[in-house]
Amino acid sequence: MSHFDQPTSHLTPDVPNHEAFTDPKAAVKRLKEIYATGTEFLTERFVETVQGNRPPAHCRAYYPEIRLTCSSFAKSDSRLSFGHVASPGTYATTVTRPDLFEHYLVQQIKLLIDNHGVPVMIGPSDTPIPVHFAVAGDATLSVPQEGALEFPLRDVFDVPDLSTTNDDIVNGTGGRNADGSGPLALFTAQRIDYSLARLTHYTATNPEHFQNHILFTNYQFYVEEFEAFARTALADPASGYTSFVGPGNAEIYKSDDVLTPTQKTPQMPTYHLKRAGQAGITLVNIGVGPSNAKTATDHIAVLRPHAWLMVGHCAGLRNSQRLGDFVLAHAYLREDHVLDDDIPIWVPIPPLAEVQIALEDAVEDVTALEGYELKRIMRTGTVATIDNRNWELRDQSGPVQRLSQSRAVALDMESATIAANGFRFRVPYGTLLCVSDKPLHGELKLPGMASDFYKTQVSRHLLIGIRAMEKIREMPLERIHSRKLRSFEETAFL
Repeated sequence: MSHFDQPTSHLTPDVPNHEAFTDPKAAVKRLKEIYATGTEFLTERFVETVQGNRPPAHCRAYYPEIRLTCSSFAKSDSRLSFGHVASPGTYATTVTRPDLFEHYLVQQIKLLIDNHGVPVMIGPSDTPIPVHFAVAGDATLSVPQEGALEFPLRDVFDVPDLSTTNDDIVNGTGGRNADGSGPLALFTAQRIDYSLARLTHYTATNPEHFQNHILFTNYQFYVEEFEAFARTALADPASGYTSFVGPGNAEIYKSDDVLTPTQKTPQMPTYHLKRAGQAGITLVNIGVGPSNAKTATDHIAVLRPHAWLMVGHCAGLRNSQRLGDFVLAHAYLREDHVLDDDIPIWVPIPPLAEVQIALEDAVEDVTALEGYELKRIMRTGTVATIDNRNWELRDQSGPVQRLSQSRAVALDMESATIAANGFRFRVPYGTLLCVSDKPLHGELKLPGMASDFYKTQVSRHLLIGIRAMEKIREMPLERIHSRKLRSFEETAFL
């Protein structure tokens, strides 16, 4: 039967009904088939519609879903913080872009099957795919604004729905799916699709290029250093890095290739030093401020990276510090305010031992200092993050007192936001900053202040972040994805 002959109020593509799978690769293959059928159907109908051939009924396709029913309280491997459900019941999640997430989905489904000894059910969900997301994979197509067509777009196609595009699961405010099943994953398909679209917009690179190890910075110099490191790595076959991607999806494979700049600089220029299995490093220049830091991490989180680190500039708060000294955060004073509604300020943001050790070892490797000598150039302590760039110009009694009471050693505008969102999204996080000014001691951030020591340290700073990520990359997945980031009622998927 043709989809145009279906005796229903909706035109829908023919897809397989729910089927049990014990082979994770076969399960993901079915997810890909259902998703491809649905998006191709919507894309074809959309093209016909904008050409003036309006379909006779509403066109709808559904996201595929993974569904698991477990009836036993038998304990699974408790060493892992993921890969199992806590109690008997039915759990489900909608899925988008199974091509992009294929390795992740195979991994997570395999853990479920192995840990619980039951199959997963794969089939269509009851959540429609918005046409905006269905055509997103075709760069030649774009959905017109409401009113641009002769009829309302939503009369023919489904549009994004905020009821399934939110952070209720990660925030712990939405415990069950509409059908009563528990959530299998932290993000719904529509929430992921929304973030994938935002990432393309803000970074000017496709989500496919993002690697599992993310560095954030607030200073353009680090971008230049990252490209220099990437070119050196590409010249060395033993490095394991395969290509380097910049804004506009410009990709080079050799150290002397030209990286064509984009005509328009994106809000958050992003660069990817790629390695097989997404094991490379991505650098995002988020600029200044907690709002940008939240925006970037809100969207990158759906890619389920293995770690993200902040390597940026900060104000040193101790007289004993010099410009160019490093600060390794082991606590955060949160006065950025952008996440207060999502993760209250009374929630502790703990340091993660695996990340802290990787950062300190990386500092030792790059500077050739260790032990007591390392204290000459690095302090470990509380980093304060604020939302007022010109805090120095206000009455000093309030902020200085709070900084003193918190034992803060450095102040910036992004680190606590990135760490708090890492905690919220269950993404391992860390912070290593470089002192660029000391406002409490008369050394404001002004032109010409940089000493030779400062310039040397800044050039080392990014390399330390890269080395730390390479150390994290060598850790087993179950070690870096610590149980410290997971609550007592968690989704099975990482």
